[in-house]
Amino acid sequence: MHWENLTDVLQLEKIKKETTSQPALIFKHSTRCSISATALSRLERNWEKLNPEGITPYFLDLLNFRPLSNKIQEEFLIKHESPQVLLIKNGQCVYDASHLNISLEEIVRHAKA
Repeated sequence: MHWENLTDVLQLEKIKKETTSQPALIFKHSTRCSISATALSRLERNWEKLNPEGITPYFLDLLNFRPLSNKIQEEFLIKHESPQVLLIKNGQCVYDASHLNISLEEIVRHAKA
């Protein structure tokens, strides 16, 4: 799995444009939270098993880029949680989950819908 680091608000416009042809996954991670670490580990392990082609994964370090997380909340109208995933298709969030409800199977299902 190769994460694209999400570090700049300008990347949100890029993501919105690119998702007209290919969905993107944003993972919001707190490096101080054991639940976030567990969710990240599960997601990465399952990614290797399922190998979901066609989804670009973005990684957001919440401790270093919290204002960017706030902008994501505002842009996609999804309440902030941590850890959290947002699946973006056609410039809109079509699926979100947090904590141990994060499921790659559900992400893939919504990406294909």
